[in-house]
Amino acid sequence: MKNKLILASASPRRKDLLEEQGIIPDAIIPTDIDETPLKGEMPRPYVKRMAIKKAQAVTGHAESFILAADTVVVMGRRILQKPENETEALKFLSMMSGRRHTVMGGICLITPTGKTITRIVETSVKFKKLSDEEKQFYVDSKEWEGKAGGYAVQGLASRFIPSINGSYSNIVGLSIFDTLAMLSGNGY
Repeated sequence: MKNKLILASASPRRKDLLEEQGIIPDAIIPTDIDETPLKGEMPRPYVKRMAIKKAQAVTGHAESFILAADTVVVMGRRILQKPENETEALKFLSMMSGRRHTVMGGICLITPTGKTITRIVETSVKFKKLSDEEKQFYVDSKEWEGKAGGYAVQGLASRFIPSINGSYSNIVGLSIFDTLAMLSGNGY
């Protein structure tokens, strides 16, 4: 009997990325955890902690693989989470305009034996210099809502990105290369 896979995520993008690879989670259990960074917490430890907390929040599935992930946009040492409103979305776009930023993805897999495996994936993204009109167009599109850093690489924001160094799927929400390696390397 094959072990089940539980996806601990409310993100439709993570589900879609897995399904594109023929992996259909047996259950999707969104977790509700406090995602506030700890005082002075740096981005790498933060994204790892979030992925682990999300995986650990899924209980009652001891015979299953539990997969969780967290994605943040990082400018220097600053974590840009999901903007809360249009003003914050505009501020994030202004910060990224004409600069590089890093998308950090934390992945956590808990195996049926209780082993916890984590990985942090970093992708560098360059934004072109954005005009005020381009920023306003994007904010008006509402595509930024619910997105780390306030943009979706797979949508309208792709017009702002001349180069990416690293995993594209990590920017979307889950590095497929790393996730598949973690799953297959641990018996799924």
